[in-house]
Amino acid sequence: MELHEYAGLDAVGLRGLISGGEVSAAEVEAAARAALARAHGRLNALAAPLFTPALDHDPRGPLAGVPFLIKDTGPMAEGVPFRCGSRALGPGIPAAADHELMRRFRAAGLVTLGLTISPEMGLSFTSEPLLHGPVRNPWDPARAAGGSSGGAAALVASGAVPLAHANDGAGSIRVPAACCGLVGLKPSRGRTPTGAGLGAALFGMLSEFALARTVRDAATLLDAVHGPAPGDAFAAPAPVRPYAEEARPDGPAAGRPAVDPGGGLRVAVTTHAWSGAPVDPEVAAATTRAGVTLAALGHHVQEASPSVGWDEVIHACEAEAVGAAAPFLLAPRQPPPDRLEAVSRQVMAEARGRGAVDLVAGLDAAGRVSQAVGRFFADHDLLVTPTLAGLPPPHGTLRYDDPGHTVESWLREIFTFGPFTSVVNLTGQPAVSLPLGQSASGLPIGVQLIAAHGREDLLLRVSAALEEAMPWRDRRPPLFVGDS
Repeated sequence: MELHEYAGLDAVGLRGLISGGEVSAAEVEAAARAALARAHGRLNALAAPLFTPALDHDPRGPLAGVPFLIKDTGPMAEGVPFRCGSRALGPGIPAAADHELMRRFRAAGLVTLGLTISPEMGLSFTSEPLLHGPVRNPWDPARAAGGSSGGAAALVASGAVPLAHANDGAGSIRVPAACCGLVGLKPSRGRTPTGAGLGAALFGMLSEFALARTVRDAATLLDAVHGPAPGDAFAAPAPVRPYAEEARPDGPAAGRPAVDPGGGLRVAVTTHAWSGAPVDPEVAAATTRAGVTLAALGHHVQEASPSVGWDEVIHACEAEAVGAAAPFLLAPRQPPPDRLEAVSRQVMAEARGRGAVDLVAGLDAAGRVSQAVGRFFADHDLLVTPTLAGLPPPHGTLRYDDPGHTVESWLREIFTFGPFTSVVNLTGQPAVSLPLGQSASGLPIGVQLIAAHGREDLLLRVSAALEEAMPWRDRRPPLFVGDS
C-alpha cells in the first residue's frame, strides 16, 4: 500500500479496503509504521519507540486492522510503561492491567502501535514537556499542536494514523483538535468508561475518547466503545440508534433540520468568552459563519449565551487539578521535586495543603455552573462557540515550567487561550470541535458545538451536516505524510 493511498483514507475507508480484501491488515500496518516514522521525524509527537509487535487486538472487531495510538497518560495497557510526560517517572511505570477503555479499543480491532506525547500531568493546553520537547503542529511547525492530547492531534492531522486516543479534563480533546484541524468529540459524562482511578476520573470532569479527521470515524469509534463499565460512578442514556447512522448523509435523520417534527433546532451562538478574554476576529468570524450555515440548513439561530460565573469555573478547576495530582501523591514513592516541572510542583504543593472542605467547595462551584448552564439548555438545543480564543500559539507561549505560577494563575493563563472548553467538563455535557474555518495565514480554526447531556446523537447529526455544507476533508497541512 502506497503512503499517499494510506494517508488519504480515514478509519472507515481503511476498514472497508481490509474487509473487502483489497489490502491486508499487515499492509496497512506497514504503511502506518512508515507514516509514523516520517511524521515523528518532522513533528516530535511519539513518546516512545513504536510497539513491536502491535498490542494484541481482535481481528474480527468493527475497526479491525485500523492503526491507532494511545496517549502517554493512559488509558493504561497491561505491561506498557507510562511516563505521563514527566522526567520524574524515569523509564516509566508498567501498567498492571488494561483500563476498561483499552480493552474496548482492543475488542474493536484497533492496531495500537505506540504512545503519543502529552504535557506533564496533562495540565497544559500545549504539549511541550521538558521530557520530550515541543510537539510541532503540521500546519506550522513553529506553532503548538495543542494540549494535552497534542501528540495525538499532530499525528492524526499529518495522516500518520486516522484515529488516536485522547482524553479531556478541561479541553484536552477539543483544544488540539482546533489547533490541528480535526474532529474532537468530548463525550458526555458517563458515555465512555473512565475507571475508578484518578479521583474517579477527576470527579466526573474527565472524558475519554479520541481524535479523528472525519465525523463518521468519530461516530463509528463511539459505537465501538460507548457505555459505562460495571461499577462506574456515572452513566449516560443509551443511544436510540447507532451513532454511525446519525453521521450518515443518507441516515434516518437525512433531510430533517431537527429532532422533532416541529421545525429546526434552537441554536444559540456566542463569540464572547465567559472569562472576558478577547477573541481573535478571524476565530469569531468562523463561528459566526457556522451559525449562518446552520440557519441556512433550517435551524432557528440567535445570539445567546448562558450566564457563567468565571471565578466559580476557576475554583472548580482548581479542585480538578488536585485530582490530577492524586496518583503522584498516593504513589508508594514520591516523585523527586527537582524532576518535576514548575507548575507540577506547585500543583503537588497546593494539593497537599488543601483540605476536604476546599475540595467540597470546588465541587459545589462546579454544581452552580452546571445549574446555570442547565437552565440555558432548557430553552436551547445547541450552543455554538469558538473552541479557542485565538490561533495556534507559537511554542513557548504557555510556559509550564514557569516557577512564578500558582495553580489559579496557571488556569487563568491557559483559559485566556482556551476560555470556551472547561465549562463543559464541569457540566458533563458532550461537545465537539469541528475544523470549520481557516485563517488568512492558512491555520485551522475550530468551532465548538455543545449539546445537552447524553445528546451525542444530535451533535453527530449536526456535525455531519456541517461537514457536508462547510467541507474540510480536502484541506491538508503542509506536513502531510502522504505528500511527496
